[in-house]
Parts: sequence; C-alpha cells; structure tokens
Amino acid sequence: VTIASSETDAFINYLQIKEGAIIFSKNLEIKKKLDEPDEEILSMAVQELRSEHRSNNPEVFTNKELSVKSDDFENIVPQIGDKKKLVDLSLKNALYLKREREINKEERKTKKNEVLHILQENLRLNQYPKIIECFDNSNFQGTNPVAAMVRFVDGKPDKKGYRHFNIKTVVGPDDFASMKEIVGRRYKRIMEEEGEYPQLIIVDGGKGQLSSACEALQELGLYGKIPIVGIAKRLEEIYYPDDSLPLLISKKSPALLLIQRIRDEAHRFGITFHRLKRSNSTFVTELESIPGIGKKTADRLLAHFRSFKKIKEATLDELKEVVGEAAAEKIVAHADEKAID
Repeated sequence: VTIASSETDAFINYLQIKEGAIIFSKNLEIKKKLDEPDEEILSMAVQELRSEHRSNNPEVFTNKELSVKSDDFENIVPQIGDKKKLVDLSLKNALYLKREREINKEERKTKKNEVLHILQENLRLNQYPKIIECFDNSNFQGTNPVAAMVRFVDGKPDKKGYRHFNIKTVVGPDDFASMKEIVGRRYKRIMEEEGEYPQLIIVDGGKGQLSSACEALQELGLYGKIPIVGIAKRLEEIYYPDDSLPLLISKKSPALLLIQRIRDEAHRFGITFHRLKRSNSTFVTELESIPGIGKKTADRLLAHFRSFKKIKEATLDELKEVVGEAAAEKIVAHADEKAID
C-alpha cells in the first residue's frame, strides 16, 4: 500500500499479491485534514482496505512506515529487491492518480477562465472579471422590502461574500430607490474598510434599476471606475448605462449563461431572506395580538431565539428567562389555544 499526496489530498494505491502475482488493485482518494501526516493517513487506509477486502496477509509493504502498529501483520518498507519493485509499481499508480486529478482540476479551472475571458470580450471590459457582484431587490406586494447581493470569484459562488440588506431609507415598494440605497451602502462600506472592489457589477433589472445603481456610484465617485450592467428579466437583455439599446450577445453564449446563473443566485438568496423576514414579521404581528405583549417583547424574543420556529418550540422556563414569567405564560397560553383551534 503506497501513498502520494498534495497539500489537500492523499492518493492511495492498494495491491494484493499472491504467489508473486498481482491479483487485485484499487485506488483511493482521501481529503486531508490540516497538517495530517501521510503516515497517519496510510495507517488508516491499510486497516480499512484489509478489512474491506478480508486480507489476512501477514506482511504489508508500504513506501512510508505506518504510524500505528498492528498485531495482525508486519509492516515492511523495502529498500531493495523484488519487494521494493512492487512498492515502486504501487507508488507509480498512486502518482498517476494524483497527476490525473491535477490535470482534471487544471482543465476545469481553464474552462472557467475561458468563460470569464469570453465575458470580458462580450462586455468589452478592460479588466478580467475575477470578482463579480450582483444585486437583486425582493418585495412582495410592497411588504418587507429587502435586497441581496451575491459575489462570484473566478466564476464560482463566494458565499462568505454574500450580503443581505434590510431597506432603511425607502418607504413602500420602490425598486429604483431601493437599488440606489443598497449599491450605495455596499460600496461606501468597501471604501471605508478599504476592501476589494469587483471588476463587474450586475444589476437584476432593466434601465431604471441600472440608472439608480449608477447614481449611487456617481455619489461615491466610483462611476466609470467599476463596469456595471443590468440584465432585464423579460427578454434577458444586457444593458449598459446611458445606452437605450441592449448589448447584442448570443442567447447561447457561455458569458450570458454565467450572467444568468449569477442573477438567478442573487434572486434565490434574496427570496430566501425575504420569506424569512415575512415569516418573522407575521409572527411578531401574531405575538403583538396577545394582550400584554408589545413589539419590544416580540423583537426581544426574535433576537434571542433567532426564528419563530424556535420560539414556538421553547419551553415555559426558556421563555421566562427572556421576557419574564407573566409574558411567558401569556405566550404559552396563546400557543395552546391555537393548537386547540
């Protein structure tokens, strides 16, 4: 049994030998833990492979000494002779698997880079769009307006960079003003924190939303420094600022498909947040309908339990710790009445 490894993965080859002939071969790929030694991975793999394939051979030849000894077999790291040649053959198989995975990884990376280069060409961008950020508004009949931003790096979602926004300055359903607010808040914060700007901003919406986003960039002195486009929902057309005609991109272009994927992800992320906020808002309203329970008490419960589901599942004692005995008893009594209804 031999091992070849990279920083993140270990590649194992297992050969079974009987009367000098190879009767079975198997490759394994294992994700490494941080700073996990090859000797430990190999020891674990040997035990699992012997158990899986019911091997009772008294000798196990490896390219590295096992960190865990066993009474069931002797571990040998041969230095010369036929046994060394067998270990070298096994190691060659492990190295071949490692190289094959590295090539596949590079090909996938190259393919992603090709799409981003096509995007750069289609949108006539001066810079390679390594970081792309997309904004989406979400409201239902004007209630609970929220927004979302997703961040893609090298063509892949960077979920640590995703952001939700509660709309603060806009009253009622106003997509244009909401878009201006969230774009302004996002890049004002990056300016203040000296963060990394994207090479492309995508706005989910047509010319109106795009113009509003541009106003926010103008107020920050960023307009013209970061490329920005809008994707109109009805015909999936791409618009530049100050251009009444959409950009002509083939509907089959991988660049357009990437923009649509990023837009769809922003929409999904925003809708999820909006549903959560609507559910919480509905529950706060329900709590406030209980005599003696006000908005502050309802907000305190949500802040502590994080979701209305957990509030409903909370015991009387758990509720008492947050809002006191009297309010807790009222909430439990209300919940019991609802259950009976």
